Amino acid sequence: MSPVHLFITGTDTGVGKTRVSAGLCRAYVQQGSRVAALKPIASGCSMTADGLRNEDALALQAQMNVRASYAEINPYAFAAPIAPHLAARDADVSIDFDVLDRAKGRLALQSDVLIVEGAGGWLVPLDARRSFADLVVHWQLDVVLVVGLRLGCLNHALLTNEAIARRGLRLAGWVGNSIDADFARREDNIAYLKDALPAPCLGLLPFAPDADAALVAQSLDLRRLASRGVAAENLRGSEGRVT
Repeated sequence: MSPVHLFITGTDTGVGKTRVSAGLCRAYVQQGSRVAALKPIASGCSMTADGLRNEDALALQAQMNVRASYAEINPYAFAAPIAPHLAARDADVSIDFDVLDRAKGRLALQSDVLIVEGAGGWLVPLDARRSFADLVVHWQLDVVLVVGLRLGCLNHALLTNEAIARRGLRLAGWVGNSIDADFARREDNIAYLKDALPAPCLGLLPFAPDADAALVAQSLDLRRLASRGVAAENLRGSEGRVT
């Protein structure tokens, strides 16, 4: 298969990007692909005997089948659970795209599939001039959008889609993640998103905060993925169903 490189963004912070990213890794591994993941910048890291570690990056590392050091998976790790540009400034660190390029390059050489997870939403700043969107443009990645299914998700999803298109990038698919167990008119909102977003729905995840990557993978249908250079009909779909 042609290499698959995807950037996973969300309609906001806390909407399940890591849950979906890890599930995508697991689904591709189950297909027999060599899978790597990259969390370029992470804030909210804990100090361990091995240095700063981010639980999202560790969750991705656990689902990879490509051997890589933590530093390659998460080149920039910051302790404070704040926006990346503030965390970097407080740590007196400048985020260097060359450093990120090298990490991405090493992982891409070893893998068929590279899942890159952002932080927060699409336009989260990295410094005074650049945001995650600029990094995705720099790498020319197709995008998977995680929509947190709650009140306000229609506006957030449509605005994010518009911002992605304005950068000349492609939305390859979206995943609806139920983060509000009491979300009123959930099915009506999902139906609207399916009509309004110009990319296929890869899966709808139920409200299940403790679901592991294996369960998420079962709800993702990779056959629907409209990734650049990869025809959907040539992808071997996962065994799970979209719920």
